[in-house]
Amino acid sequence: QVRLVESGGGSVQSGGSLSLSCTASGVTGTSDCMAWFRQAPGKAREGVASIDAYGGIYYANSVKDRFTISQDNAKHTLYLQLNSLSPGDTAEYSCAAYFDEPGGDCRVTVLGNFVEFMDYWGNGTLVTISS
Repeated sequence: QVRLVESGGGSVQSGGSLSLSCTASGVTGTSDCMAWFRQAPGKAREGVASIDAYGGIYYANSVKDRFTISQDNAKHTLYLQLNSLSPGDTAEYSCAAYFDEPGGDCRVTVLGNFVEFMDYWGNGTLVTISS
């Protein structure tokens, strides 16, 4: 059974930075899509960034040029570097993934917020930005 565990959330002031990590365990198949989503209080969950099986990286317009997604396959770890943070970035950040689905479109799935197609989710880590 695949398990995803996030770490690295916290509270920072506007303009600050945070680094999030998501470590996967129990992985036996091919990671075809790994991604970060976030959900702000009272709002729907939204896709933030994704990496597909070919190394294709995509970002939501709201975080492009501020956030950086990366992964270390040897460590089964996904990262998200958050820079130039603002109060609008306050949310619970969750990593998610699907495996062994080469026909899927990771970019569309994540940035289109088709959350039902992500097979595995972490419990989330809270990011709070104060002004």
